[in-house]
Amino acid sequence: MTSTSFPTRALGSTGLTTGAVGLGAEMMSNEPLSRETSVATIRAALDAGMSLIDTGDFYGMGDNEELIREALRPGDRERTILSVKFNGLKDPAGRFVGIEGRPEHVKNFLTYSLRRLGTDHVDIYRPSRLAADVPIEDTVGAISELIDAGYVRHLGLSEVGSETIRRAHAVHPVADVQLEYSVFSRGIERDILGTCLELGIGITAYAVLGHGLLTGDFQRDAVDPRFKGHLPRFDAENLPANLALVDGLRVVAERRGVSVAQLAIAWELAKSERIVPLVGARRPERIAQALEAAHLVLSAEEVAEIERLVPASAIAGTRYAAPLMALLDSER
Repeated sequence: MTSTSFPTRALGSTGLTTGAVGLGAEMMSNEPLSRETSVATIRAALDAGMSLIDTGDFYGMGDNEELIREALRPGDRERTILSVKFNGLKDPAGRFVGIEGRPEHVKNFLTYSLRRLGTDHVDIYRPSRLAADVPIEDTVGAISELIDAGYVRHLGLSEVGSETIRRAHAVHPVADVQLEYSVFSRGIERDILGTCLELGIGITAYAVLGHGLLTGDFQRDAVDPRFKGHLPRFDAENLPANLALVDGLRVVAERRGVSVAQLAIAWELAKSERIVPLVGARRPERIAQALEAAHLVLSAEEVAEIERLVPASAIAGTRYAAPLMALLDSER
């Protein structure tokens, strides 16, 4: 933890190298943050070596992409890996209305993203969810054409299962799959993680802090109203049990002289060299904490201890409410 340089990792086997931890930018468009704070956070991340920035064209209805464009200074684009998700449809009120994967729409989505980001290409382009009515081969085929044309550098996927990963990979090499993975969400260990390792595909892990539960300072009476009914692990009947599990992790964190959040990130990094955790840092000071976590090396014994303290079977509540779980090909 004494080095000031940010460690790097190969993200999959398609030639991408990124900082060992990436920046998830979604919350910058969902929280009442000042524009200046968000811009400063993105710039602090890049200056620290956190080169991967993950966004979605539907984050803030395009605002998130425009924010990133504003934050990038002259010379920043060359050292930035932009990962963009698409195909989540919303109405003018911001309500989710569906998933779109038809090839002509894929190309249309990218056209607007390039304009909002102020760039001539994105580095990783991925559907946010599997479109049930469109073969994955069609969606991936459109991205492959965009890669051939130079508008996209690498193909990514998000929240898909092993069969879909294999079908997509047969059309075009997949750089990485974005999945929820944390001490509290270990479903990908059943088979998806093994599939990605077999095929040489990286994983960008989101919600590594359990949507806030694994920060170590979450307050029982501070549940975001948006979480109620949306994230069952925050429901009144589940929250006490989950916070008790976090208390167990605090013992290990204090022994190492780090926060619970840093311990959770380090656990993720220790699981595989193929994994790049995404942290939803919202302020510049969080970047320094992520840098420390990236240098924290856990022993195999510490990883096992963490998993004994938080057995997957002990997590109370599912990842999402039933309607949202039904959209996850990765959970089928």
